Amino acid sequence: MDIGRIEKKAGLIFDSYEVFYKKTRVKKFETREGELSSAEIKEEEGIAFRAIKDNRMTFSYTLDTSDYGMETLVDNAASLLPYMERDETFYFSEKWPQYPDIRQYDEAGLREDDKKKIDMIADMEKEILSYDRRIVATRNCELNEAEVFIKIFNSKGLFAEGRKTVYTVSALAVAKERDEVSWYDWIWSNSLSTMDTERLGRMIGEKTITFLSSRQIETGVYQGILTPRTSCEILELLSGSFLGENLYKDKTKLKGRQGQPCFSSCVNIVDSGIKGIGAFPFDGEGTPSKENGVVRDGVFTGFLYDSYYGKKLGVATTGNSVRGGVKEPPRCGIRGLYIKETEEDVLGAIKEGLIIEDLMGTHMANPVTGDFSLGAAGYIVKNGDKRPFKGVIFSGNIFDLMKNVKKVGSDFIFLGGCGSPSLLVEGLKISGV
Repeated sequence: MDIGRIEKKAGLIFDSYEVFYKKTRVKKFETREGELSSAEIKEEEGIAFRAIKDNRMTFSYTLDTSDYGMETLVDNAASLLPYMERDETFYFSEKWPQYPDIRQYDEAGLREDDKKKIDMIADMEKEILSYDRRIVATRNCELNEAEVFIKIFNSKGLFAEGRKTVYTVSALAVAKERDEVSWYDWIWSNSLSTMDTERLGRMIGEKTITFLSSRQIETGVYQGILTPRTSCEILELLSGSFLGENLYKDKTKLKGRQGQPCFSSCVNIVDSGIKGIGAFPFDGEGTPSKENGVVRDGVFTGFLYDSYYGKKLGVATTGNSVRGGVKEPPRCGIRGLYIKETEEDVLGAIKEGLIIEDLMGTHMANPVTGDFSLGAAGYIVKNGDKRPFKGVIFSGNIFDLMKNVKKVGSDFIFLGGCGSPSLLVEGLKISGV
């Protein structure tokens, strides 16, 4: 692949340009009844191209990395120029002096025999099925191994490249007694050796059994705990409120509230490009990754910007340009939003109230106003006795909920793009019986 062909041709047509190259290799294994049931190996590489001419930005991509494919990439971008709007905000970043050293590449894991990886999920499935005789089936017992290489450069002299590995393991268990329940969970790591799949299996087995004989609970307003899993989902609903794009488009309730107490004083929120499953040395535009605090002791401290919306609003980029791949241009987004943990054992201390373990319908929440109405399942605790519940509606407003956080726990996890420990919250509105 001769990237020089793109540089030579683009330099003759455009005022400035950017090339983003990504190659991904994914292995996926699935077991059923202790045996390998499916295996997939998929490789994909492609190039995304952005260019500016007379204050017009154009974009094209290709999965054809041959000489012909790269020349066509530039031609396609040029053909779109007449239809693009002029905007003096468009620019590409200058060269950065250095990037953070993030250890995310597990070469030993990639070399490990596939049989060991298959055995890992087979052993996990065995742990689930042997946990209790009432567990009657497993599904989606999978291990995914992704190897990612990214290179980005532009005509301003910026050049960055990096690689990482991401391992994910997941499973679902089904249990039957008088009713039927299921539980799905997953874990991830950049390193294969840190994946404790047997522990995950035991946890899934235990969780599934504890939800047998679940009942609705009474309608009311409760004190309770959002576990790390549900806290991450709530934080994801809140995440758009911190983006500079939504500030510019007037789609965030945090507009004009910088420096004000908008959350509980025990809440500290950070967006990180160097922690979590999406961590990488640089963002989608080649800006070095870093950590950006957005909430400190409940006070909202600032928004997150990519280069475009940063320039629109007269501030520097915070390294918050994200890409879903080569098929779409970069956009303003979170990198790894998380609530800082404390040393408190919140989950183990509850004697009365709710423990909300699962939320359903989060995609229906309003990310601008913060209003939500979600299905919920978990446990009700009375005098230390814990009983499962399901089939209730958990409703409210995300901003009000975050003001009502009374304690932040120590059991931190990163799930997807967000991370959080357990949160003890007052005023949980439940519609049940």
